[in-house]
Amino acid sequence: MEIQKPMSEQFDIAVIGAGIAGASVAANLAKAGQRVVLLEMESQPGYHTTGRSAAVYSPIYGPQPIRALTRASLAFYENPPEEFAGRPLLSPFAAAFVARDDQLAHLATMETELADAKTVVRIDSQEVSKRLPLLRKGYAAAALWDSGTSEIDVAALHQGYLRQFKTAGGILTTGAEVTAMERVAGQWSLQTKQGTWAAQTVINAAGAWADLLGQMAGAERIGLVPKRRTALMVDAPDGYDTKSLPLVIDVQEQFYLKPDAGKLLISPANEDPEHPCDVQPDEMDIAICVDRIERAFDISVRKVERPWAGLRSFVADKSPVAGFSDIIDGFYWLAGQGGYGIQSAPALAQYAAAEILGEPIPAHILAQRLDPQSIRPGRDGIGA
Repeated sequence: MEIQKPMSEQFDIAVIGAGIAGASVAANLAKAGQRVVLLEMESQPGYHTTGRSAAVYSPIYGPQPIRALTRASLAFYENPPEEFAGRPLLSPFAAAFVARDDQLAHLATMETELADAKTVVRIDSQEVSKRLPLLRKGYAAAALWDSGTSEIDVAALHQGYLRQFKTAGGILTTGAEVTAMERVAGQWSLQTKQGTWAAQTVINAAGAWADLLGQMAGAERIGLVPKRRTALMVDAPDGYDTKSLPLVIDVQEQFYLKPDAGKLLISPANEDPEHPCDVQPDEMDIAICVDRIERAFDISVRKVERPWAGLRSFVADKSPVAGFSDIIDGFYWLAGQGGYGIQSAPALAQYAAAEILGEPIPAHILAQRLDPQSIRPGRDGIGA
């Protein structure tokens, strides 16, 4: 645990939440010369969602604003700053979105939405059988094959941002749950379990707790709903080399299967509403997951290893929320990234830092056709 004594001087910015969203924006702002304190309620950063991510970079995954931010993040992932991580952040592999006969309409819709994606091709059932021999014969009528997917080294990314933040003079304090906050004379006073902190601007990067924190501050509600997703590790079939296996995703997200260090990471891709908490895997989720995987793949799950669950927090349209509150000064939302927060983090942090500093949105982000209105906290269709 990192405990810093609350400082008497005024901070420019207090970032609440040291997961990937908070760590990345804090690093960008500290590098820009801002005095930043990063407050994390747990004993270690990234305990809840960041540390439980399936860690995939896919520029075709998620709603349009997420896809734009993900594409805009690629340059950072491929060429991070010197000494940021010391190893590559991406490990390329393929992804297949598979569809049964009764799901072909969904596949066609997805294909239309991704018409401009140069890395995506449609393959028929025969080609599916060749490329995915682990699928049960005849299960998939067709698939979309994406060669632009990569695995993300989440630990290297998160630690790189935290290291960058500290090197730039930022202050990280763990065990610092915010218990009360008020804005007086243009400043925020934040009461935490590690004392009281003062800042001109607050960034709400509190993940599943973001709406509760917004209520505490007197901001608008964004209608954030934390949703549980369960995952587990199982053995691959005897003698099967998982290195050649792509990420396999049901086109309606009823399951996914991903190779992981010689084993298989599987999930029912569930999205079950939860209260903000240290979420645990549900036995029914595990049973559903095993059933769906065994129906789709020539796999017999004999033993479940290391089941876990994480919270993916969404607003109604499943796009992130980034922008200043419309009803209270000095309060910036950075929430609702759902299951896409890791892959979009570099660009979203650059976007948020530019807004907070009063600078133009970086051109490489706008070039990916991101509409800033689509992620504003006051946009239509979200809220209480």
